[in-house]
Amino acid sequence: MIPIRCHAVAGVALSEIDGQTKMLLMNRVKGGFWCHVAGTVEAGETGWQTIVREFGEETGIAVSELYNGQYLEQFYEAASNTVMVVPVFVVYCPPNQQVRLNDEHTEYRWCTLTEAKTLVSFPGQKALYDHVWHCFVASRPSALMKVNIDP
Repeated sequence: MIPIRCHAVAGVALSEIDGQTKMLLMNRVKGGFWCHVAGTVEAGETGWQTIVREFGEETGIAVSELYNGQYLEQFYEAASNTVMVVPVFVVYCPPNQQVRLNDEHTEYRWCTLTEAKTLVSFPGQKALYDHVWHCFVASRPSALMKVNIDP
């Protein structure tokens, strides 16, 4: 038997950087690979509350426009013999969004879709970025996908 676990969430940030829409990627200290924001759901948190907290911790971005990405990252983790399922959120940031990294990442880049897919190591990341670009850049998402983050 292979258990399925869902204890983390992920988020892709979009911002207009010098007039061009780009997505945020960061180089992770642990593993040395490029990725988007992700983190573990803490006790008492919802998934959307976790991604808002993680954006603040990892990038200094104060999330104000959050969407359900309608996408689940999924992969097999050999060390725990587990299939991991990770719901993805999308964050629209103001133009030329500033980033302040914490100690989990060494550097960041605002990337076009092509640049992002060149940097990442995993096929699942490339598929996710294609999905985000198609549903959140090339077109606007349904208002029904917006997450109300007001208390």
